[in-house]
Amino acid sequence: MRTISYLLLFTVLAFSACTESYKKGGDGMEYKIISEGKGETLKTGQFVEFDFVSILRKGSKDSILSNTRETGAPQIIAYDSAGLPGPYFKIFGQLKKGDSLSTRIMTDSVFKKQPEAMPPFMKKGQYLYTNLRILNIYKTQEEADKARQAGMAKQEAAGKVKAAQLLVTDDKTLQAYFTKNNIKAIKTPKGAYLEILQPGNGPMFDTTVFVKVNYTGKTLDGKMFDSNTDPAKGHLEPLSVNLTNDMSLGGGVIPGMSDALHMLNKGAKAKIYIPSGLGYGAAGAGGDIPPNANLMFEVEVLDVMDKAQAIAERAAAQKKMEAMQKRYVDSMQKAQPTPMGK
Repeated sequence: MRTISYLLLFTVLAFSACTESYKKGGDGMEYKIISEGKGETLKTGQFVEFDFVSILRKGSKDSILSNTRETGAPQIIAYDSAGLPGPYFKIFGQLKKGDSLSTRIMTDSVFKKQPEAMPPFMKKGQYLYTNLRILNIYKTQEEADKARQAGMAKQEAAGKVKAAQLLVTDDKTLQAYFTKNNIKAIKTPKGAYLEILQPGNGPMFDTTVFVKVNYTGKTLDGKMFDSNTDPAKGHLEPLSVNLTNDMSLGGGVIPGMSDALHMLNKGAKAKIYIPSGLGYGAAGAGGDIPPNANLMFEVEVLDVMDKAQAIAERAAAQKKMEAMQKRYVDSMQKAQPTPMGK
């Protein structure tokens, strides 16, 4: 969540200057409409496109929970009673293109039926605000689908720009880390970094092979999040990594890892430094890899296989797994008590 001042937040919003009081909606919700649009109001069966921001009010500070203007992903939904909660369905019918709507509801009302479901960052007595602006109204499914496709293309383009900007920021962070720790690393084609600890033998890996590696992954502050050499993580078998262009064979890894492994050979040991944009990005991964985290992997290349060998190995592993499952089922059946009289 991103926290900003309550005054600044509502200054930024288009409807912040409106001082009229909220009206009663339904199910504990209140609302007010800032009518700035023109044309007809939304009709059942039509489609509405809107941007929105959701805010949790916490005294003098607020937390933004979601903001489609930042993500570049406005919502397009069908206006019908099946897709919208009752209170919203009634209110949306009053809106025109260009109108703004502000709703608020107390956390007590939202989680009235399931208080245990309230997230820990929320408290009773706080307000949840949803502020939205109607961008467009579409009369047909075809018009709405075209708008969705255009929006997805725009979002994809914006995502590429953000990814490029993030890669620049990450690169500065990594360069500073290398300087501070006196690390000599070479840059990979996509932007990861490689510190060779022990050279290997033979040719560098191309796009026709699988490689087997041991690895330990850490954040730059040294916190380990995964390993196949540490018994605490519960999986000690070598990792088979697909370096081919055929991902249907499985074994894919994050882009930074794949990029760096192409610059190694059998027997090599290295540290791979991966910028967040070539790792898990803004989403992070679980509780151990936060959003936009740069990562470091210690790797040892154990073996290399061609596609045929990799496919045969996977088939053998699958057969072994099936045999283990069968033995387990058989043992469970034998352990069942025999019914009397049989």
